[in-house]
Amino acid sequence: MRRMRRLLCILLCCMGLPAWAAHGYALWGNLKYPEGFAHFDYVNPQAPKGGELRLVSNLRTSTFDKYNPFTLRGTAPAYLSALMFESLLIGSLDETASGYGLLAESVDVAPDGLSATFRLRREARFHNGSPVLAKDVKHSYDILMGPHTSPAYKTLLADVAGLDVIDERTVRYRFRLPNRELPLTVGGLPVFSHEWGQGKSFDQVVMDIPIGSGPYKIGPVRFGRDITYVRDPDYWARDLNVRRGTANFDRITVKIYKDNTARLEALKAGEFDMMRFFSAGDWARRVTGRRFDSGELVKAEFKHRLPSGFQSFVLNTRRERLKDPRVREALGLAFDFEWMNRQLFYNSYQRVTGLFGNTACQAEGLPSDEERALLAPWRSRLPDSVFGPMYQPPRTDGEHSLRDNLRRAKALLAEAGWTVQDGVLRNPQGEAMVLEYLDSNEGGARVVLPWIRNLEKLGIRLQYRAVDFALFQQRLREFDFDIMTIAFQGTHNPGSEYADLFGSAAAKTPDSGNYAGVSHPAVDALIARMSAARTEAELLPACRALDRVIAHNHYLIPQWTAGTHRIAYNQWRLARPEVLPPYVQGEAWAIDTWWAK
Repeated sequence: MRRMRRLLCILLCCMGLPAWAAHGYALWGNLKYPEGFAHFDYVNPQAPKGGELRLVSNLRTSTFDKYNPFTLRGTAPAYLSALMFESLLIGSLDETASGYGLLAESVDVAPDGLSATFRLRREARFHNGSPVLAKDVKHSYDILMGPHTSPAYKTLLADVAGLDVIDERTVRYRFRLPNRELPLTVGGLPVFSHEWGQGKSFDQVVMDIPIGSGPYKIGPVRFGRDITYVRDPDYWARDLNVRRGTANFDRITVKIYKDNTARLEALKAGEFDMMRFFSAGDWARRVTGRRFDSGELVKAEFKHRLPSGFQSFVLNTRRERLKDPRVREALGLAFDFEWMNRQLFYNSYQRVTGLFGNTACQAEGLPSDEERALLAPWRSRLPDSVFGPMYQPPRTDGEHSLRDNLRRAKALLAEAGWTVQDGVLRNPQGEAMVLEYLDSNEGGARVVLPWIRNLEKLGIRLQYRAVDFALFQQRLREFDFDIMTIAFQGTHNPGSEYADLFGSAAAKTPDSGNYAGVSHPAVDALIARMSAARTEAELLPACRALDRVIAHNHYLIPQWTAGTHRIAYNQWRLARPEVLPPYVQGEAWAIDTWWAK
C-alpha cells in the first residue's frame, strides 16, 4: 500500500509539471498576450503601407560578398537575416523570455520538459510560393548543426538530442535534459527552404538568392554601394496578429559607406533617413547642420529597459603574460573611466559593472546562501574574493584616485613576479611586459591612448595595432590577439548561450565566442545550472554566482554603457508609433514598426 501511495504521489507530481499546447511559450509560464490577441500593443495596426526607408549599414564592413548569412566565410548584407528569414516563434518586444507562434500555430512542451512539438501553419509560404513544411524545418536544423556554419549553433544547441518529423506539418525537438529555455531557443532558429542551394554543399551556397518566408525579398543591388529589400506583395503573414502593423515600407534600402565620417556626412546631406549613434563625441558635437536647423532631421534619445550588456576589454588568457589574474587586475586598475567619461564622453555613459547589468541576474553585495552553496564545491579553485562583496570596478573620483589605483596595481604585479627595471616592467627571466591592443575601428585609438599612458607609469608597454576589419575578424577567429574590445549583448534570461562565451569547450574551438579563453570547471557548472533552471528562483543564484566568478577572475575589464538609443532621423519622411517597446534595439524598432509619411 505504501508503494502504491508513493507511485500515485509521483504520478500526481508529474501531472503538475508545466505542459504547453498553446499559441506561445513563456520561459516562466506567463504570456502577456492571450490566444487570439489582435496585435502587439506597441504597433500601429492602421499604419499605412508604402514608401521607402533608407538606412545605413550597421556593419563595419564596407561591402558584402554573399547572400548566405549562416556560413563561416564572407560577409552578408546588413539586416538580411531579420528581413528574409522567419522562425517557428517570434518574441514580443514588450516582455522578456516569451515567444508567439509565427511559422508555428502552436507549441506543445512535454510535461517532463524533454521535448517540444511545433505544428506549422497551413498558410505559411516561402518566397517561391511553396509551403513551409516539416522537412524544411528539419533541413534547416541539420544545416545549422553541420560543418559549414558558426560553431555557436553547436554550442547553443548542445542539449538538443535531435529533431523528428512527425507528419507533414509537425516537428518534435528532443532534448537531452529538461531545460525551460530550449523551446524558445529552437523556436527562434531560422527556417529556410530545402530547395535553397539544392544539390550544393552549403558552403558553396554563396550568391544563391535565399528562399525564406519573411516579409521582404532582395531587390535592386549595387555592389559596394547599396542593397534594396522589397516587400513581398504576397507575404503570407501580412494579416497575422504577430505581424499586424509591421513591415510597413515597400522598400528598405541599406547604403554602404567606407567609414564613420562618410556615414555622418551622408546623413547630413540627406542620403538616408536615420542613423543610430554610438559615439558620444559625434552625438554631442557633430550631429549638426542645415537639415537639423530646418527640423527635417531631429535628434532623439529613447530610453529602453534592455540589459546593459558587458562591453569590455577582453584579455586573452591563452597568452602567457595574461594567465595570472593579478596581472589582469593590475591592467584594470590603470584604466581611468571617470576621467574618460568627463573628457571624452560628455558624461553620457555609466560604467559596466558585470555580465548582467540592468537585469535581475546582476550580482550585488555579499553572495546569498544559495549562491554560496553553488560556489562551495569550487572553493579551492576560486579566489577568496568571490565569496565576499561583488567586484566593483576601480574609481578615480571622490575618495579614490588614479595614484592609489596604480600603487595597488604595482603591488599586484610584484606579487605576480613582475618588477620595474630601468623603467620597464620585467619578469624574473628579464622579459618585458609588452602587449598588443588589436582594433579595426578608426576612432579606437582615441579611447585607448589614455589607458596606454597610465600603463606606461607601471612600466607596461601596450602597443595599439589597427588592422582592416577582414584581418581583425580572422585574428579573432583564431584567438590571435592579446587585448581587444567586444560589445557583448546582455540578456534577462541567460542560459546555454553562455557556454559559447565562457565554456571550457568553446575555449578550444576556433571561431567560438570565448575570446578570453575562460576554461574553469566552476564556470561550466554554473552555466549548466543556469541552463537547467526550471524556475526563476533557480536561475537567479546561478547567474549571480557566475557574475561573481567572471568578475573576480578579471577576464574582462568593463567599459561603459548607455541607457538610451541615440537616433537621428528624418521626421519629414518617417512616422513612428507613440509607444517605444522597452526591449528593442533602435534600428529594429524603425524597421519593424515605423512607416513612411
